Amino acid sequence: MIHLPRADVLIVGGGLMGATAARLLREQAPSARIAMVDAGAPIGTTPGVHLHDIADPAIWGQYNTRVRSGIQGMYTGAEVVREVPDAIDAVAPGMFHTLAFGEEAEAMPATAIAWNAGGMGVHWTAATPWPAGSEVFADDEEWDEDLAAAQRVFGVRAPSIGPTALGIRVLEVLDARFGAAAPDDRRPQAMPMAVRRGADGTLLRTSPSTIFPPIADGSDDAFALATGALVTSLIVEEGRVSGARVRDIRDGAETEGRADTVLVCADALRTPQLLYASGIRPESLGRYLNEHAFIASRALLDLGRFRLTLDDLPTAQPGEFCTDSLWIPHNGPRQPFHGQVMNVTYVDDDGHAIAHSVGVSLYTPVESRPENRVIFSDTEHDLAGMPRMRIEFAYSDADRALIDRALVVAQETAEAFGAIDPATELAHLAPGSSLHLTGTVRSGAEDDGTSVCDPDGRVWGIEGLYLAGTGVVPTAVVANATLTGAITAVRAARAIAQRLAPDHLRKGTP
Repeated sequence: MIHLPRADVLIVGGGLMGATAARLLREQAPSARIAMVDAGAPIGTTPGVHLHDIADPAIWGQYNTRVRSGIQGMYTGAEVVREVPDAIDAVAPGMFHTLAFGEEAEAMPATAIAWNAGGMGVHWTAATPWPAGSEVFADDEEWDEDLAAAQRVFGVRAPSIGPTALGIRVLEVLDARFGAAAPDDRRPQAMPMAVRRGADGTLLRTSPSTIFPPIADGSDDAFALATGALVTSLIVEEGRVSGARVRDIRDGAETEGRADTVLVCADALRTPQLLYASGIRPESLGRYLNEHAFIASRALLDLGRFRLTLDDLPTAQPGEFCTDSLWIPHNGPRQPFHGQVMNVTYVDDDGHAIAHSVGVSLYTPVESRPENRVIFSDTEHDLAGMPRMRIEFAYSDADRALIDRALVVAQETAEAFGAIDPATELAHLAPGSSLHLTGTVRSGAEDDGTSVCDPDGRVWGIEGLYLAGTGVVPTAVVANATLTGAITAVRAARAIAQRLAPDHLRKGTP
């Protein structure tokens, strides 16, 4: 049976958001007792290690084979499982299509959930473009500081993968097309990434275990981690949260974890699911489900057009599949798309270059609408025994018009580098493909029926309950949502620290 010591703060979810909150709480409150629960088991032997950097050669090989497999490969890490056993205790840790967990998710057929310690934080690409313009969801003086804190915790660096000499030429082409609509700091550039360089020179991805090392090494006596521990409901007594009910996935044994404050960051689908299962059902719960549309294209580089030979093509850094990871920032109505450009040199069995491709992916903003939502059943349950989800999602007329525009822009941008066949090298990927879901527990300045929590993640009407993660983000996110979601963890951690007893706080903490 799982044993959870009484904690000052209980964090539900051991992914990037939970790790960020734990680290910042520890920085601000050195002696606070923190407990963390994660429903999945570790992939490998250590919780929260990114699959790109895992020591087990079999797991590493599976991950990297998937990464090299195609346009969307690097978003899915180890292969996404579509079929699972009948019982949750037989599910191996990994990433699963939401449909495979028994959810009614046909409206977003590519949506996936991570069922492993560390959540999506062991699968993600580590791309961390920063939010700007319409994505900014808190109009206050702390926004810049909170963004900087998220970048610090994630170890964001740019440039990271490239630009190579050829990457610079690609950027010049991109700048000629998109630069006129951009301020200097949002012109085409190298993609910011959450990475660090290892002793052997390889790039290592930020993961929950690097954000907060006690997740992996148990080095913090005031921190307890339980994996394979599914929170089935929150304990709410007289309008305040006092802990959670937890089920051991291995044997079904149930226990309670008591805490003065609870932070839920269980992803944009399972956070509202847990609130619903706990009887916390505000009007906006599950509504405003959002995800940017994903347009992908790819062209083989026309070497003659660029006056290059095969000998001029760059090779990827050790451990990487692409030679350059580049960013086209969105910049309002004139340039509404977030672009990711990944250059890949293909080699033969002897390591000689045979071709180079330029992959252009555009994320297209989608309107935040309450009718796009997740609905939870009172009578049916999913594989984990939680209220079964039904996803309702559709594009508006404005969304479809912008998607059509993005298809044209993606094709024209790819054709600047070489000929493409639109039938096979241009696609609008199925909803859910980006894995960047937002809005289902959105924040707002007032408890007016359109939000679940305030801008610091405090759930309306429940004392001591906080939320963090991409589901809290109320804006239509254009770029990768991870760093934007991390800002919600920064804000929640600060607000929680202010609730803690003064003797827990570091001197000078407000």
